[in-house]
Amino acid sequence: MKNSGPAKQILGMKISRDRSAGILNLSHELYIEKVLRRFRVNDAKPRTTPLANNFKLSKEQSPKTAEERNVTLQGFVDADLGGDVDSSKSTSGYIYSIGGTEVSWMSRLQKCVSLSFTEVEYVAIAQAGKEMIWL
Repeated sequence: MKNSGPAKQILGMKISRDRSAGILNLSHELYIEKVLRRFRVNDAKPRTTPLANNFKLSKEQSPKTAEERNVTLQGFVDADLGGDVDSSKSTSGYIYSIGGTEVSWMSRLQKCVSLSFTEVEYVAIAQAGKEMIWL
């Protein structure tokens, strides 16, 4: 065993750090490009998706209105990978609050068996997004 310095890649993910800001990033970019080439869709046009594990939406308000009420919708979502040992299904959960008061929450098994952490998180975020439409 020898010290080769800080890790730059692990399990196909690129590692980047900003120690001064306390940030550690893992990127799946190389893996995604490999999958796109494998399925011959690497020339497809990229699209951005509004997916994140923690999201916050705010309505612009005047200072006078902001003192009367806080209309911030905040949501958190998480999932495990294959947490149910009998079915290998993952558990998703989300919680939404408006102005600091919880208004919607859910925790249940996903309907499909996910094969990666990325897939299980996308399924969880999609389910939470469906709920957000109604809030």
